[in-house]
Formats: sequence, C-alpha cells, structure tokens
Amino acid sequence: MSAPLLRADTPHPDTLFDAGWLALRRPADTAARVDTLNRLAHDWLRARAGRPLRLIDLGSGSGANPRYLAPRLPGPQHWQLVDHDPALLALAQGSCGLLCDSDGRPADVNTLLRSLHMLSEDDFAGSDLVSASALIDLVDEGWLVRFADACAYAGCAVLITLSVDGHWVIEDGEVADPDDAFVRTAFNAHQQRNKGAGAASAASDGVDRNAGPALGARAAPRLATLLEAQGFRVTLAYSPWLLHAADAGQRALAAALLDGWRAAAAEQCPHAAARIEAWHVRRQLALARESTRIEVGHFDLYAEPGVEI
Repeated sequence: MSAPLLRADTPHPDTLFDAGWLALRRPADTAARVDTLNRLAHDWLRARAGRPLRLIDLGSGSGANPRYLAPRLPGPQHWQLVDHDPALLALAQGSCGLLCDSDGRPADVNTLLRSLHMLSEDDFAGSDLVSASALIDLVDEGWLVRFADACAYAGCAVLITLSVDGHWVIEDGEVADPDDAFVRTAFNAHQQRNKGAGAASAASDGVDRNAGPALGARAAPRLATLLEAQGFRVTLAYSPWLLHAADAGQRALAAALLDGWRAAAAEQCPHAAARIEAWHVRRQLALARESTRIEVGHFDLYAEPGVEI
C-alpha cells in the first residue's frame, strides 16, 4: 500500500487561517471565479451520473468552496472535506449540512481532519472530482507532482481555484507609488518560503525539513503543465479580485491585504522595515479615497482526463 496523501501533523503557521479572514475574502472569491470552469466540471460530472459522485475538497477551511460548488454541479453528491484545522472543519460541517446539488437533491457531506504532507496514487481512487481553493500556492514541487500523478491514476477531474499569480496593482488616481514593486517582489519571495507542505514528515514545530520552497505564484501554471503531460485537457483562466475602496466590505479586505503584504515584506526584508512601513502608511491613505481600486491576480484551473476512465 502506498503512503497516504493525508496525515495528521502540526500545521506550519503559514498554512493556518482564521475564520474571520476566510469570511472577509469570501465575497471577492465568489465574484472572481470563472463560471466557464464550473460549467465544464458540471458537464464532466453529468456524463458520469447514475451513481453517487465522489467529490473531494482539499484545504476546505470553513467550507466556502463546497458551498459554492455544490449547487452548480450535478448529483447525487458525496463530499469529503479535508483540512488540518479542527475548528474550521467544525464550521464546515455546520455550514455544509444543508448542501444540495444543481437538481435540488441533498448532498452527503463528511469531514476528515488531516494535513497534506503526503501523496500517493491510492488517495483519490474512486473520486470523480478533486477541488481546492487558495491552496496549491502553499505546496512545493514534489507535492504538486504527486497530486497530478494521483489525479491521473484516479481518472478524476480537477478544479483548483484562486491560486495567486504574483501580480497586484493599486490604482488611486495618483502617480504609481514607487515602492509598490519593491513590496510586491518581497511578498512574492516570502510566498515561496518552505511552508511545510511537501514531503513525508514534519518536525515538532510544524516545519517539514524535507519539503521544498512553496511554489507561490508559479503553482497554477506548473500544475497545468503537469496535468497536460498526463494527458489532461486543461483550462487555465485569470480570476482576479477587483476591489473598490468605495465599497466598505471590499475596502476592509483591501486593508487586510495591505497589512499582510507589509508583514510578509518586512519579514522577508527586515533591513527595509522603515521603507515598507512608510509605503504602508501611504497606501492606507490611498484607501480613504473612494476612487482607489486594487486588482489582485489569481488563476482558476480546470482539467479532465483526455480519455474517460
């Protein structure tokens, strides 16, 4: 028997997200998703109907991804929600308790408390679709290779949404801030640190010493290449957050992003802490102008086997 994809370990701190952040980003996530990919997944699953469909959602958090997908996909559906955070999984179990498929039939939902340190060809056997949202930019090359191999072995479709692409732009009606590029580069470098989501074991502090650097912005294009090499038909689509300061909810998300970018950039470049702090002050002031707009780039990816299993 091959080693399992999913195992319980102490999560790396950079892979822990609180429920408040997940709730804050949910409207932007929903608005950014590419509906064409939902329809492709719907048609793939509809062609396999006649039995309960097995759907696996990795890094489920509080359950936003299955809540979005279930009513857009056919059934009957059996969901397995996987996360390493027991508190978030409890939220997911509650929030997904009344899921229905696109035909209005109730979905069967269970949860699995595991982390994503290991992968084998056995883990997705019998599955029809594997999904994840805002996840694969945290993993390393080895994990992604094993993930693509496991999906090919299972003959399942893949729907991975909202993976960062490394680009963001702040438009405030003024001349572009000269330090935007500096902070963005520092943040992207921080995104590619080792986040412990790769090899087979983690130390007591949650860091997998055998894992490689996280793929960050390279993750979605790299997964597309790996799946195409396995014979999958792959669609990669741009799915940006478009945030307007005139909207209170979007402004709150933008403010949280600025805080996160500052913290990561300062950790990556401690010698430039004063420069980064000054940039943060200027960009906070920009959010006070209703005309300010922030675009944060993401990719959505859908893939299905070229030859149906």
